[in-house]
Amino acid sequence: MRFGFLAIAATIGLTACDPSETVTKYGGMDYTWKLTEVDGTPIDYNALLSFGPHGSVNGEGPCNGYSGGQIKPYPWVDIQIDFVEELYCSGIDDEEAYFAALSEMTLVEVSGANMVLSNDETGRQMVFKGI
Repeated sequence: MRFGFLAIAATIGLTACDPSETVTKYGGMDYTWKLTEVDGTPIDYNALLSFGPHGSVNGEGPCNGYSGGQIKPYPWVDIQIDFVEELYCSGIDDEEAYFAALSEMTLVEVSGANMVLSNDETGRQMVFKGI
């Protein structure tokens, strides 16, 4: 009886730690997301974003790979970048702008192979296409 209670408690604890109500449950994990525009302007650099299990986030900026997390419930988003490779390239200004924009996003909407990150307060928006 005591073992059964501990097993149930452990299962509930693990389930509570899994951000199943985040964007990953609503199509975010279905694609690798390629950035196509920022604030209505098409971009001319490569930037990728992927949502993984348990709130993980990773991708490629114009110069470097990155990883982090996101555990806000859908439709909210708060991408925290924990690690960025430290390679320099000619697109470093674009990369800094990409990371700055990502950090400002507070809402996410996924519709099939289209994803929009936005911030209602500032009006900023990032549009991604699933690949």
